[in-house]
Amino acid sequence: MSQNYSNKPKIILKNKAVFRKSDKTRQAILDAALDYLWTKPYRSLTVNELMSKAGSSRSVFYRYYDDLPTMMEHLLNEFKEKIMAATGAWLNGEGDPIPLLVESLENLVEVSYQYGPILRAVLDAAPMNERLEKAWTHFARDFDDAVTHQIEHQQAAGLIKPFDARPVATALNRMDSEMVSHHFGHSPRGSQTDVRDAIIRIWVATLYGDEALKPCFLEENT
Repeated sequence: MSQNYSNKPKIILKNKAVFRKSDKTRQAILDAALDYLWTKPYRSLTVNELMSKAGSSRSVFYRYYDDLPTMMEHLLNEFKEKIMAATGAWLNGEGDPIPLLVESLENLVEVSYQYGPILRAVLDAAPMNERLEKAWTHFARDFDDAVTHQIEHQQAAGLIKPFDARPVATALNRMDSEMVSHHFGHSPRGSQTDVRDAIIRIWVATLYGDEALKPCFLEENT
């Protein structure tokens, strides 16, 4: 069942213990952009409308960003850092890989549920804007590299069967991006539980086999 968007998340500028006035202004711009993208497509966004929402003038926008694609690249990088931190348990952790993977995927879905419009906007705009196309290419490549490395690491340890890791990592990552963009990229959002369970099933079964799914969905085995 779809859920209505409420309790609007905020883009948090990283490593800012104390905010200067300029930080607060940029924060207001980013929050206004995310707020806009919940209900309207990026292609209809203008600097005038954005700054009206942010409570500042058009000229203030250009103190921080050259244009709207530059701002969206900033938002994508903020989103990327949140996702990298959220999935660190599996990408960087040592221990039982399946619980670590489930934890990481749950965190990924939680972050995407809050900030999905950023990804949807970039995916929609990238084919028509070279800057955003490059930003998305780098974003995707970094995740593909990280997942490929971890699959190969676990293959070497005998935890995952041998196969060519790169195309599988790419396929899993593109599935995630399409799923969260489609279900969480606008208001009303889709079911967080349904998306989480679907992604967990596909990742765990692909990497560790169908038997590995049983501990992940114990209620189905009773």
